[in-house]
Amino acid sequence: MYIIKNGYFIDPKSGREGYLDVAIMEDRIIAIGENLEVSPFYSEIDATGLVIAPGLVDVHVHFREPGFTHKEDIESGSAAAAKGGFTTVVLMANTKPAVDNADTLQYVLEKGRDTGIHVATCSTVTIGMQGKELVPMEELARQGAVGFTDDGIPIMDVAVVREAMERAKALHMPISFHEEDPSLISNNGVNKGKASEYYGIGGSPREAEITLVQRDLELAVETGAAINIQHISTKEAVELVRQAKRRSDSIHAEATPHHFTLTEEAVIQYGTLAKMNPPLRTEEDRQAIIEGLKDGTIDLIATDHAPHAPEEKAKPITEAPSGILGLETALSLGITHLVEPGHLTMMELLRKLTVAPAEMYHLDAGYLAEDGPADLILFDPKAVYTVEGPVSKSSNSPFIGWELTGQIRATMCGGRLVYQG
Repeated sequence: MYIIKNGYFIDPKSGREGYLDVAIMEDRIIAIGENLEVSPFYSEIDATGLVIAPGLVDVHVHFREPGFTHKEDIESGSAAAAKGGFTTVVLMANTKPAVDNADTLQYVLEKGRDTGIHVATCSTVTIGMQGKELVPMEELARQGAVGFTDDGIPIMDVAVVREAMERAKALHMPISFHEEDPSLISNNGVNKGKASEYYGIGGSPREAEITLVQRDLELAVETGAAINIQHISTKEAVELVRQAKRRSDSIHAEATPHHFTLTEEAVIQYGTLAKMNPPLRTEEDRQAIIEGLKDGTIDLIATDHAPHAPEEKAKPITEAPSGILGLETALSLGITHLVEPGHLTMMELLRKLTVAPAEMYHLDAGYLAEDGPADLILFDPKAVYTVEGPVSKSSNSPFIGWELTGQIRATMCGGRLVYQG
């Protein structure tokens, strides 16, 4: 039993904020209010100078298990999540074997239960992520999948995409799309422009994203499916989502911290540590993503936490895998690059990191309320710190050594402290 006192309370779901105490018994919040009475049976946590907020929710992470546990596993990924303030994560399904069957799904969910946080997972959309035959979506939904995605590989067959949307809609579940047309890409992970010219390669043009975003938004409007445009990277895609949201209230889009923080200049500076799919693009694209976050076009922030081993990232730019770590620096990057410059309020930032992603996946998470889950974070919004080595198994982040503002002091999940820093 805990009572948290003297902190500044922010709950994006209710819009409630102010200096409020929070009392916790077992895995639930039992009281929120001013000057709550301190019982001798409660452990008191002094949150002076700290924000009390819901545990963060990340609906786009790769924990690499099964199949690639030299990069990350469910245990180490969950530890990285807790350090970053995430109490709920949704795993992507591009493991080996892929999460396209009940046995692998149950393996992942059982491993997740042994961590200190809530670990949910998507199923793939197609068997083997081959883009041809749909998985048994209804069965996998019954077995506990919370959504569907072939993240990592775009689905090129329009008929398959349409049927997947129709079946996902019937299940009242979201379907998320990785939007990069491979037929237009010479070298993935590097923007076709200044960065590709620097390396003397063809790169990945913006049209690869734009064409598939346009296609899938049209299909979503037609079918009424709830879809998520993942890790948006171009100004044109932001505008397409903006227009489509006027026609459907079931369309979502996510931005990653690296896409609202970095540009293709980072690929020149950091090499493979800043290589990801879709690639970092121009300053104009970065500003369009920020504008999309400001006006609600982009309603989610998700990390696309993608660990890779050092020897893999040490390969040449055209051979190294795409992806960077994200869980441990997401909140700080949001505070540093969105809140401090005045683009978003702290309430708005937290909404995109908590209740908005939770609601899209129908998760009981991302809010603070009496009789609600005792999943919360304490963070210092003014603390300036230097990013050090991660607790993730991997270290593929260009942000190591950066000075950022906003630091997690404690993460509580299910009424238990799972991280203290």
